[in-house]
Amino acid sequence: MQQTFLLTILTFLPVAGTLALLLLRDDDHLWIRRLALVTAAAEFALSLLLLRGFDIRGTGYQWEESHAWISQPPIHYHLGVDGLSVFLVLLTTLLTPISILASWKSIDQRVKGFFISLLVLETGVVGVFVSLDLFLFFLFWEVMLIPMYFLIGIWGHERRIYAALKFILYTMFGSILMLVAILWLYRVTAQAGYPTFDVAQIQSLLSNGTITLPLRTEMLLFGAFFLAFAIKVPLFPLHTWLPDAHTEAPTAGSVMLAGVLLKMGIYGMLRFCLPLFPEASRRFAPAIAVLAIIGIVYGALVAMVQVDLKRLVAYSSVSHLGFVVLGIFAFHAISIQGAVFQMLSHGISTGALFLGVGMLYDRRHTHLIKEFGGLATPMPVIAALYLFTCLALAGLPMLNGFVGEFLILAGTFQKHAAWASWAALGVIFSAVYLLWSYQRVFFGGVTQDKNNALPDLDMRERGILFLMAAIILWMGIRSEERRVGKE
Repeated sequence: MQQTFLLTILTFLPVAGTLALLLLRDDDHLWIRRLALVTAAAEFALSLLLLRGFDIRGTGYQWEESHAWISQPPIHYHLGVDGLSVFLVLLTTLLTPISILASWKSIDQRVKGFFISLLVLETGVVGVFVSLDLFLFFLFWEVMLIPMYFLIGIWGHERRIYAALKFILYTMFGSILMLVAILWLYRVTAQAGYPTFDVAQIQSLLSNGTITLPLRTEMLLFGAFFLAFAIKVPLFPLHTWLPDAHTEAPTAGSVMLAGVLLKMGIYGMLRFCLPLFPEASRRFAPAIAVLAIIGIVYGALVAMVQVDLKRLVAYSSVSHLGFVVLGIFAFHAISIQGAVFQMLSHGISTGALFLGVGMLYDRRHTHLIKEFGGLATPMPVIAALYLFTCLALAGLPMLNGFVGEFLILAGTFQKHAAWASWAALGVIFSAVYLLWSYQRVFFGGVTQDKNNALPDLDMRERGILFLMAAIILWMGIRSEERRVGKE
């Protein structure tokens, strides 16, 4: 195995940026913003190097790094990426500089602490996606919680303390279960004479029969891992922390939360639950599918009646990520491919929608739908870009939301027609709540006199949303080309 250090640099470059930020004066806001942006932009540029020479058809991990860290118990600093994690790393490094740009003017209090929190959050998330040692994975999983807690609790809105505590308590509960499962799994390998936390080695020991888990043990281990990841997704009925966290978080916090933090739960299911506990995964699949379908329909129906625009987008995530979980546990190659693509496209589309909501909030300091109305007249540019994003999230063909949902439903239908039929209701309902909310916010006459004087997007904001729109269109067209080519 050829040793490289690219993944280490990608993981800890944001921390190096935070150390440089600490050298600046607290009131030097311009250079704090500039240094944070340069750090995040350099991180994204370096992450593009992962694609250089990456064998997308290859199996196993690439860009691996492995070093002995702790001798007893044997913990290794083992990093690597495959076709699943490499694009999640790219998504993380893309959304971080966008979040910094989106916060350029809106964050004017404790500026240094805000951008330090964002960069530390990036380190935690990237570390989760590249860790191939269970202890190291858990370490980065916990590191990620701290900056997100501060982003919500310090720079959030009126009920920020409540939302931050709810977020940390839910996630810590899942973390405790996962830690117990990790230690239990280590004990199993140690009793078999192969003590290890290494993910690939554990998977190999289980697959070749060297270690055999009793069914009851496998189901308990699966349950502990799955609950931790289901809370993070979040899967119904473990979703109640998400609307509060999104509603109270600053725009950058919502973008990172929807764009990448929720994907950590999906990633954990694909990385750990399915390969390590295949029999338990199949036994629990019907129950998980039912919860996913309830989440799809429930999230859409609740989004429909929201009076808060940001809360509406939050419930849309509950619905759309229900599709992803359904695609995974339908156990069909097509539906799992669709789930992976939908996971990535949701990060872009919902991130763009939260950016648009944040730009409206910066002008009116409210998320209430009744406070808007007729904004297409004074703000035609954001009206057009917001509509484009809504259509993508609703699954319009040629945009990124279509192919993922189509593959999930097509693959699920081949295994379980009833599951796909019920889940398809979510596609209809998503179009209803997205387009209806758009109509109330942007169409008709201006309902509030103060809205007549609202400025449209400036060049910074236009650049952010046009970039997101270009990615949405590119993902939609390229995926359509590949799908048609295969057919």
